[in-house]
Amino acid sequence: MGRVEGKVAFITGAARGQGRSHAIRLAQEGADIIAIDLCEGLPENNYPPATEEDLAETVRQVEALDRRIVARKADVRDFDQVKSAVDAGVAELGRLDIVSANAGIAGSFNRAEDIPDDEWVNMQEINLSGVWRTCKAAIPHIRAGGRGGSMILTSSDAGLFAFPNIAHYVAAKHGVVGLMRTLALELAPDMIRVNSVHPTVVDTPMVNNEATFKLFRPDIEHPTADDFKEAAQGINALPIPWVDAVDISNAVLWLASDEARYVTGVALPVDAGANVK
Repeated sequence: MGRVEGKVAFITGAARGQGRSHAIRLAQEGADIIAIDLCEGLPENNYPPATEEDLAETVRQVEALDRRIVARKADVRDFDQVKSAVDAGVAELGRLDIVSANAGIAGSFNRAEDIPDDEWVNMQEINLSGVWRTCKAAIPHIRAGGRGGSMILTSSDAGLFAFPNIAHYVAAKHGVVGLMRTLALELAPDMIRVNSVHPTVVDTPMVNNEATFKLFRPDIEHPTADDFKEAAQGINALPIPWVDAVDISNAVLWLASDEARYVTGVALPVDAGANVK
């Protein structure tokens, strides 16, 4: 038996990166998957967007594990789209037990006073309000099952302490922690656990691009991944520049499993010791 055998997980931002990794890791341990992703670009992002082909690849990899998956294109800024996707997934798969509210963007890099108003608003709409909408759409289904459940909200080390030049991101990720703690209290009577995960730099397309390299190495006109690697390692206590997506997925899996059956209201860093450095 897998550690989440027979359960159904709803994952946002599932087309690639951490979201795809979470879908695969949970499927490896027996879960069926409901997956959504925007699959479109946003003007403030400095990296290529996930595509519908990426989401189809997530479907292919989950099905290769002999698990079921219901996937569709949906925007976490639109509650009706999120709710429709969850409702359809539960109608097909029969239940909902796990939520990974993972969808998020990095946005552009500016000092706080230079962030355009529309970029500030869009960051909160996706990285904070999108998490809330995900939970709002999922809670009735988990509660209706009467078996309890686990909701894992993706924050960041930037949800535990500050970084310069990303005030909108830091504010949103701190907000996720407050949301998580409130939901943990509200949902405890239903045995629905709510926790957050806080990655350091993760090796995904959101990070591996020149705009991010430039943020860490402004002294170089066109910094490379190797230039970034040296600077990124300075964030962490362990002597590594970044973690892999599967490292976050393993934490999500543990929080989703019965091994963490009495763990709720916890902000769990997976960050190579960055938060204590």
